[in-house]
Parts: sequence; structure tokens; C-alpha cells
Amino acid sequence: MIKRLLYFTIIIQISLGIMITASCKVKDEIDAPIADKIETKLTKHGDTRIDNYYWLNQRENPKVISYLEEENTYTEERLKHTKLLQDTLYKEIIGRIKPKDISVPYKDNGYYYYSRFEEHNEHPIYCRKKDNLNNSEEILLDVNKMSEGYPYYHVGDFAVSPDNKIIAFSVDTVGRRIYEIRFKNLETGENLTELISETDGDMEWAADNKTVFYIKKDEETLREFQLWKHKFSEHKDDVLVYEEADETFYISVSKSKSDKYIFLECFNTLSTETLYIPADKPDANFKVILPRERKHEYSVETHNGELYILTNKNAVNFKIIKTSLLNPGIKNWTELIPHNPEVFIEDFEVFKNFIVVNERKNGLVFLRIIDLTKQTQHYINCGEEAYELWISDNDEYDTEILRYGYSSLTTPVSYFDYNMKTKEKILLKEKFAGSDFKKDKYTSKRIYAPTADGKKVPVSIVFRNDMPINENSPLLIYAYGSYGYSIDASFIPSVLSLLDRGFVFALAHVRGGQELGRDWYEDGKLLNKKNTFTDFITCTEYLHQLSYSSPQKTFAMGGSAGGLLTGVIANMRPDLYLGIIAEVPFIDVVTTMLDESVPLTTGEYDEWGNPNEKKYYQYMLSYSPYDQVKKQNYPAMFVTAGLHDSQVQYWEPAKWAAKLRAYNTGSKPIYLYTEMDAGHSGKTGRYQAHEETALIYAFMLDILKSE
Repeated sequence: MIKRLLYFTIIIQISLGIMITASCKVKDEIDAPIADKIETKLTKHGDTRIDNYYWLNQRENPKVISYLEEENTYTEERLKHTKLLQDTLYKEIIGRIKPKDISVPYKDNGYYYYSRFEEHNEHPIYCRKKDNLNNSEEILLDVNKMSEGYPYYHVGDFAVSPDNKIIAFSVDTVGRRIYEIRFKNLETGENLTELISETDGDMEWAADNKTVFYIKKDEETLREFQLWKHKFSEHKDDVLVYEEADETFYISVSKSKSDKYIFLECFNTLSTETLYIPADKPDANFKVILPRERKHEYSVETHNGELYILTNKNAVNFKIIKTSLLNPGIKNWTELIPHNPEVFIEDFEVFKNFIVVNERKNGLVFLRIIDLTKQTQHYINCGEEAYELWISDNDEYDTEILRYGYSSLTTPVSYFDYNMKTKEKILLKEKFAGSDFKKDKYTSKRIYAPTADGKKVPVSIVFRNDMPINENSPLLIYAYGSYGYSIDASFIPSVLSLLDRGFVFALAHVRGGQELGRDWYEDGKLLNKKNTFTDFITCTEYLHQLSYSSPQKTFAMGGSAGGLLTGVIANMRPDLYLGIIAEVPFIDVVTTMLDESVPLTTGEYDEWGNPNEKKYYQYMLSYSPYDQVKKQNYPAMFVTAGLHDSQVQYWEPAKWAAKLRAYNTGSKPIYLYTEMDAGHSGKTGRYQAHEETALIYAFMLDILKSE
């Protein structure tokens, strides 16, 4: 699958040496901490911006830490009266987690792999069984034991050597997505002392059971830019295999489904270049399959000695071709699935006699099954108005069985085995959603909001059947809308706590994603970025017109790039929302994009534009939430951050919250809550991760109650 930048990293590393005093006024009622205003002038293209809170970017300054802790204390104290409600919500949410659970096993290289949870455990236990599921269990990694003593602990990935004797696995103990690769002897159970640091967390074994390929990150920018080769147990220095010189490109390493080839993919938001070596020749030089070209994206897989390539060469919505591995140039291409302007091809999976294509049409996902021997094809039928459908774990090549996943706003995540020949399917597992959950208590719909420029934005909605749905119904509307990342209508167990209290929940599939094809993405980026924000506003207004809610009952939510969206609409149309939840929001667009030393910034130029060019600078500035804060009545705000966030640095939401308070002419609260031991994705652990969810839900219900 073509890799895209689904998130971005924002860091501004400037040491001003300023002494900071963070104060908290004491009155009859607790006031928010007041951030010191220290004027910093930022000049570009003859334009000077004043940033009074620029000093908050000093992560190591104890007074900055103290200020963030005071903000947390303020939020907790102001919402202390909702503690009983928080506890109730938390118990409801974790009550939808099966205490003792196991994943659906998948087969790979003679073993069935799965993960399981024991009752009360926060983390998974990764296991396998040889040959069949009746054999004895072998524990690969017990993350509960491994994480003891760490406030944050995340296993990023693991890979077992081809002879099934050694497992390599990656660990992040901070939350900045910088992983150490460690090794364990699966025959003896011994944790080995070999360690590889500063990696992206992924690794691939060569066929010799000795060589491990991995990606290193740049220490400053965190860009994945070097491919290294480690010779396991030989105690030799690792060898640098490849270094990406273009600062707008990133690299990743993977293996073909046949395990015969190792791929090195170099990519940015618009271009791809893939190189390969035979897996049994780890010391060979990587060969380029197709040289990089501006605006040519592609991904590859091998099949019966040929290459199958998903490409957008002369195909906006992508097509699939096959070609020779030895001579893959365009003159040797044969179209397998031609371009269709009405259908966007996202991904594909190869089997010995079948190919499965993941397609999008009219905002919905379809799986097309092609029988390569009979030259016939058919689609898997889903039967709901809005849903999520995806290709799951399919490591076996010579099989008629496809493993896929399915979910909808009313259907918990489910996994199926589908016989591609007979069309029979078996439900392997539907995830537990609580002992009292009944699907028929809820209704899901797909509607289309008409925009001023003639587009129709899909909106997926869900509500409880026995609740009155009208202008007095509270509404939570969510969107993302960047990087071509599509938000599908999937089941969210925690949202049931809102639906059961009369909420309508809506997903706005705004431009900037690829729900309606590649053009939907192109029309929501660069100098078209404002379409993302106006689409969201249009969806909100349309829901109000249809009496699903009203401005006095509506909350908006988004995270990361979706947090940017919530920041923009807070400035543009604060009258449409009672409250806004901005989770780890990318909020200080211009300042961040002008600093080329920060993680992912130069690679983001194709998404947002390069502000070193005046036209992009002016356009970004016209919507940048931090720059566009003005004196007006803002909705109630709940803003989150992660101290160790490598995607959106904590100081962006911290600065924004301080500036919002300074400009807000209304009386609704503005809360900032920073996870001090976590990064972009918040806390790890299947239970503790929901503590913040319960806090946010309590915030919304409290605001509703106070109106």
C-alpha cells in the first residue's frame, strides 16, 4: 500500500534563554493560569507577526513544565464536580472491553499468531502455536511484564526470523515514536543484550536468519532517512545501506508476500521510488524498480515472478499493471485493472490464483475479487449505508481464503474468512461491545450536505432509536480531512455513552480525505485547503437544517490535522458550536512550516504549501488558527496536548489556549490538558487510555447542563 503522511510532526527548537514566571491567581473561584506575555517578533515577506507565547517551546525549562502542570490542575479542579460522572463514564466505556480477550489467529510460516489479554491487564500478550491451534501456546512477548516501571510503554512491531528461532521487536518508552529494537531467543526464552537505537520501529529479516534491515531516524528532525543492516549475534558494526539525501523524502522497509524480496520504499506526499534485493542475498545492492518522478506514486508486489504495481501514472484514481521484475519499465506494462475516473483504488492483495482490490466509489469501500485462472470477478456485499471494510491479515499465498474486517457505526469490528472460490464466508469474531449492547437499538444513515460550489459532502450519522431526534438533540460532529486519509464509518464503543444520553454522532467526510477519490483530496490541500473547513461548516449547518440538532447543542471534535480544522472553525463560525474539542491540534501552521529543521516540515510542503513562497505564506496565514484568533465570543474549548508528542509539539495547543483566553470576550471555559508521560496518541494501555475520553465526555455533558 502506498504510504502517506497521515500525521505530521511539529517542532520548534529555539532556545531563547528567557526566565519565565507562570502564575495562578487565587480568588473565590479558581482562575486559569496566566501565561506571561513576552513579545517575540516573527518576520517573513515583509510581514511581522507578534507571538507573545513563543517562549513555551522550551521543553526542558522547569518553569514551562510547572506552567503545564498548573494548567492540568486548573482543568481537573474546574471539572472536579463532574468526578462522579467521569467515573460513571469510565466504567461504562471499559465495560465494553472484554476483560479476557483473544485476537483472531493468523497463519504465517508454520505458526498461528495471535494476541490475548488477561483480565485487568493493560497490555497484550503476543503468542503463537505451531501447526494447529490445539498445540501448546508459546508466549513471544508479555507486554504487561515488560512495561513494569514505565509510565509509557509501546511495542511498535515485531518480526520472527525465517527459522522461527529469534524475535526482533521494537519498544518506545517515551511516546516520541523513536524505537529501540531488541531481540529474544524463542528457543530459550532469553532476552538478548543486542540493542539498536533511534529507529522507526519496523524491521525485516533476510532469508539467512542473521541479517536484519531497519530504518534510522534523524536525531533532530525525526525523519526516517537511513536504511541500516544489522548482522545478528556477530557483534559487528552495523552497515549503512542507503541514505535518503532529499529532505522531503522518507523511507520504509518491507518484504514481499512471498518473502523472496526486500523492498526499500522512498516516498513523499507526491512521489515514490521503490528499490529491492532478493531476500536470500542480503549483501546485494538495492536496485530501482521505477525511478522517482514528480507526482508519480506507486506500490509493488510480486506474483509468479512478475511485478504487480498500483500506480497513478496517467491514472488519477490509480490503476494496477503487471510487468517484468527484471525489466519493469513502462514499455513492458500490461494493464490488469485500468483506470476508472469513478473508482479510486486504495490497495490490493495478491494470492496464487486471486487478486483482491480495495476500491472506493461514492464514498464507500468495496472489495473486488478477481479470479486470475477463470478471469472472472465479483464484489463482497456489505448491505449497510455507511461502513468500514478492509483487507486484514493474509500472509498465506496459496489459499482460496481471504481474511477481511468489517465495521459500521452500529456493528462492532468483525473479522471474516471468505472463500474467494465458493463465495462462502465465516464470521470468526465480532468484538465485544458490552453485555447490554444491541445493534437494533441504534440507527445509522448516510446523508449528503450540498456545498456552495456544487459538491455533496457525505455525512455518516448514528443515533439511538428510542431517543427524540430534533433541534434539542445534542450533536457531536467529527472530521479529519488531510493527507488523503479517509475516515470511514466504523464502530466506536465509547460513543455509545453519548448515544445513550441522547446524542447524535456524525462523521463529516470533508475534502482533504479520499472518500470520493483522488480529486476529493486534491480539492482539500494547498491553495484549496479552506474547502476542508467550509465543508465541515456546511455539514454542521445541514444537520441543523434537518433538525438533528442546533448551534446551542452542537460540539465539534478533531485531532492532529483534524485539530487544525476545529481551530479554524472556532475562528470562522464560533456561533455554530456550543463546545469544541481539539485533540493534539496542529494549530500554529505558519511558524511551524517556516522552520525547516522540525520533523516532517519540508515533507509537508506538498500538503500545505511552502511558506517561503509568498502566495503560500499569505494563504496559510489567512486560516492559521493561532494567527487568526480574534476578540470574539468563543465556544467552550477542551484542548489536549502530549508533552513528548513528536507529531504536534505540546507548545502549539499550549500557546493557543493562552491566546484564546486573552482574546475571548465570552464566559465559556477554555481548558488545556497535557499528558505529561505520553505523545501524539496519548496513554498506552487498553483501560487507562479511556480516562481522558471520560474526562472529555464529562466536559461536554457539563457544558450542556450549564446552558
